[in-house]
Amino acid sequence: MPTPRPLLPVLLAGALALSSPASAADDTGIETARTARQIAPGVRLESYDRLESDRWLRIDELVVDTGETGETGETAETAGTGGVRAEYLGGDGPETVAEAAAHHRAGPRRRVVGAVNGDFFDIRGSGAPLGPGLRGGRLLHSASPGTAPAPAVGFGPDGTGRVLRLGLAGSVTLPGAAVRPLAGFNAARPPAKGFAAYTADWPGAALPDPGGPAVELRDGRVTAAPVRGPAGRGRPAPGATLLVARGATAAAELAALRPGDAVAVAARPVTAAGPVPRAAVGGREALVVAGIPQDHDGEPNNTPAPRTAVGFSRDGRRVRLVAVDGRQRDSGGLTLTGLGRMMRRLGAYEALNLDGGGSTTLLAGLSGATALALENSPSDGTPRPVPNGLVLTAPAGSGQLAGYRVEPLGGAGPGFTRVLRGLTRTLTATGHDAALGPASGAPSWSAAGGGTVDPAGVFHALRPGSATAYARHAGAAGALPLDVLGPPARLRPTRDRIGLAERGESAGFGLVGYDAQGAAAAVEPRDVTLRFDRSRWNVTGDGRGGFTVSARTARATGMLRATVNATGATAELALGVGLEALPVAGLGDAARWTGPGAAAAPGRSGRGLALSVPASAPPPSAAPPPAAAEAAAVPPRPLPLPEPARSVSLWVAGDGSGARPGVRLADATGAALTLRGPAADWTGWRRITLPLPPLPERPLTLTGLSASGALGRLVLDTVAAETPPTGPAPVYRTRPDPIVAGAAGVRARPWRFAVGPAAPVPARTPDTDFVLTGAVDRPAFTHRGVRFLPLDTGRATLDGGGLDRMRTLRAALAAAAREPDTGALAVVRRYAPRAVDHKEAALLTRYLGEFRRTTGKRAAVITVGALRFTAGRSEGVLEVSARRGGRTLFGADAFATGDWLSVRPG
Repeated sequence: MPTPRPLLPVLLAGALALSSPASAADDTGIETARTARQIAPGVRLESYDRLESDRWLRIDELVVDTGETGETGETAETAGTGGVRAEYLGGDGPETVAEAAAHHRAGPRRRVVGAVNGDFFDIRGSGAPLGPGLRGGRLLHSASPGTAPAPAVGFGPDGTGRVLRLGLAGSVTLPGAAVRPLAGFNAARPPAKGFAAYTADWPGAALPDPGGPAVELRDGRVTAAPVRGPAGRGRPAPGATLLVARGATAAAELAALRPGDAVAVAARPVTAAGPVPRAAVGGREALVVAGIPQDHDGEPNNTPAPRTAVGFSRDGRRVRLVAVDGRQRDSGGLTLTGLGRMMRRLGAYEALNLDGGGSTTLLAGLSGATALALENSPSDGTPRPVPNGLVLTAPAGSGQLAGYRVEPLGGAGPGFTRVLRGLTRTLTATGHDAALGPASGAPSWSAAGGGTVDPAGVFHALRPGSATAYARHAGAAGALPLDVLGPPARLRPTRDRIGLAERGESAGFGLVGYDAQGAAAAVEPRDVTLRFDRSRWNVTGDGRGGFTVSARTARATGMLRATVNATGATAELALGVGLEALPVAGLGDAARWTGPGAAAAPGRSGRGLALSVPASAPPPSAAPPPAAAEAAAVPPRPLPLPEPARSVSLWVAGDGSGARPGVRLADATGAALTLRGPAADWTGWRRITLPLPPLPERPLTLTGLSASGALGRLVLDTVAAETPPTGPAPVYRTRPDPIVAGAAGVRARPWRFAVGPAAPVPARTPDTDFVLTGAVDRPAFTHRGVRFLPLDTGRATLDGGGLDRMRTLRAALAAAAREPDTGALAVVRRYAPRAVDHKEAALLTRYLGEFRRTTGKRAAVITVGALRFTAGRSEGVLEVSARRGGRTLFGADAFATGDWLSVRPG
């Protein structure tokens, strides 16, 4: 950015452009938030957000220092030292990482402190991992298919970790001393030919069908005559081995066995290089090799997605277990190439990709807690059952109370560590020992600063400013800093509407209060009075500072009104229960829908839309199979879905071909989503209903219809959205902000500027020093104590615009902070609601709010060319939108005692 310089009164016209776009090679982005906590000696959780040029990222990582080596009493069930150990997690069939961690045997005087998901697995079949697995140096399962060494992360007896390749060395000794190679051991996918063995260590659900005979062995002898393969059979009993055969030769040898025959099965792990580790979990793609991030461009898995990875320092003593969220608006995920670069930036000398997508899960312990907490946001909306993972264990500690973890009910986020004056915040104190393990002891409470804490741990906010709550007992203590804001001037629910599908279903919401400066804090149930129809609804506190609503009837609409007891500020929430089909597209205009294979056709009652799926041309020899053929149609314009919609329904006339109908949607950020219907193996009309997933950002729009998967012709009719009848969301009317003034109030300021059209307004008028227009081509400038920062809103947040804008903003904030003659910073931007997403808008407000609090200087955001005039504030930052075509007049005094701007709408 050019060096800031004073600017004479001038007409600012042209394009709102300041900084050059980030180069394609610059994928470092900027970190926008970070939290860190120690969860055990040698284990730290780091969580942070990043803004990249084309996406937001949310990252959680467990950073492990394995510590000193050498401890007597090491068992075969663990790998590591007397400090932190990394161990194989799971092996009892698919379950969530939390479920597996809850019953993991950590060993005497040890506890589980963290875990991540592990290997890729046979998700549509047996549910077993596809790679190798070791526990205590013992082979649990080999990779699928075959015996060749496969990628894995392993941990040795001294606690060090490395990326390695693990293979199977095994044999089957038949009667007569004939020895055959063992081609698979508890493998998810049986070998194409040869012998495979399954034991009680089988990590999947039902055993796969090897396509050949099987025989059970106990104590090295056949217990019964061979039978056909164990399709659908469960895990073998302890002490039993199921030997299966595939291929004519192996099948004939196994079929010749008789009860009592001696058969010995041996299996052990081997490595391509180096010793066999004590614990190992399989993975797939190498991300970093010898300090060099790997390029996976052109490979099938190299698409943005949620990711789990493990990285090691060069000596293997620092381990990073990393989870990157994806397929969400708040985190777009990483490619394999991008993940490798990130792991290298984090210090990995070598790193391996584990299973990602909906499997990505990272759990970490809280000090004093007896169970792990989910830290990331799984892309399926809930944690996915997986067959294995990695778990971290640490010494259990003495159990003697050494301190407290003090937290507000509802979480440690800013909304809960703030309290509005006159309201309360419920606090909890969890005891921990010196090793951060659980310890008991009821605390006594006290506070310093702007409030008091009662014996039940409820903080009462008395006056604005800083406060600290203390929990103490017998020399152990814990503290929590709190910010007391002004009294609540406004109240808003976290959701405008709640729609329930049926009686007994429930949903949650919270209340947020704002003081006169627009600073926000959660409002707890005890501080409000609720009014609603109690014959139709149940509304209770959820135990986390929010509320739970459930329906007492099958169909109803209503309104909930919340009132702050201390000030009378109110908020309303629309309620509804029951589903009704609201029309989205009747398809009477099918002739105007365009796309390959689309045409108007007779519908169920009137006109419908026919989609004819073409035949796929056979690929040339040695070429990959072609993408599935598809017919698709785009409507004349995007069709909005009701915001509370639960599902989309449509009528489908099938022809028995098996072609699948699809509904194409876009969320509020423009992200695409396709709902796939069942294969139309029927003839005639049938109504299908496709549930909407919970994660996309509402509102949704219908952008097209499709048919795919098989050669055939479908006719579609009457698309509807199954929606609870909540009615419209409440409309709030707010009082004009105090900065809105008449002409006299603006003239009372030392100097003035205006926001207005580019022409024919002159550069200077008798009542203004200069005019800001909707097109500004000047760099940042300072005028009479105010630094003006034009920000280019010509590009969308996730098209590099957000990254450029935030870099420019941070540089301007740093400059304004160190300039003694600058008392305020005003960000100027063009009205472009689709170019700036909600996370960037929140980040802008946060940066300006932090600038205001840490420097004592002022801040404002001025939006040029808005549809209507608005004025308000958020986190103490003034926000003014100047109406398009009008002339908005500002009076300024950067060093005024109160508000530094006065505004007269144009």
